[in-house]
Amino acid sequence: MSLTENINKDNLPKHLAIIMDGNGRWAKQKGMLRAFGHEKGTKSVRVVVEECAKLGIENLTLYAFSTENWNRPKLEVDTLMKLLISSLKGELKTLQNNDIRLNSIGNLDNLPASVKKELTEVIAKTKDNKRMTLTLALSYGSREEIITAVKNISDKVKNNIISTTDIDESIINQHLYTHNLPDVDLVIRTSGEHRISNFLLWQIAYAEFYFTDVLWPDFREKDLYDAIISYQKRERRFGKTSEQIK
Repeated sequence: MSLTENINKDNLPKHLAIIMDGNGRWAKQKGMLRAFGHEKGTKSVRVVVEECAKLGIENLTLYAFSTENWNRPKLEVDTLMKLLISSLKGELKTLQNNDIRLNSIGNLDNLPASVKKELTEVIAKTKDNKRMTLTLALSYGSREEIITAVKNISDKVKNNIISTTDIDESIINQHLYTHNLPDVDLVIRTSGEHRISNFLLWQIAYAEFYFTDVLWPDFREKDLYDAIISYQKRERRFGKTSEQIK
């Protein structure tokens, strides 16, 4: 029996976001450096990206590096940046073969020049791909994103470009990093933690959550399918009653 047999292709999340957690613990369990866990986690990224494209998920956002992650030991940060460069170079063919467009959100000015260069090149080379948008959240923090949006909106009010009475959800959405993406439908977090960790706080207002004890380097197709099947069994009411939905 196919692993996807129980998935309803007409009820997929339009936007899936994943907090990829557990690389360090995975490596520690095996008596290895945390960097080894991050390296192994790249295979899970490849598997999930390809499978989401095959399933027909239109938008996939991966929490790759947070603003708080800059506070980690320098060796680990340097390793992550090198891995990011090698992954971008190595996965370009996969993105092209699967018709996937690369996108990125976050305070990208904080990234090393070499990372920004590679990121910019891959984004440019995949800009016309249509099957799925893969967004990497890099040097990303949702509070910083919201603060930046408030400042930009305030400047427009100050310069009489918009009025305070114009400010609504739509205006705020237009000033977020994710202005070209729909709200998140499903958030997956691996490794058994039950936190949001400053990830897409505005965009997940009505998202469904799926937590798994699986550490990210071990996350494979079946784990993804289990999350989607769980999502499809839920009743999404968006503040309404069950009777109204029916």
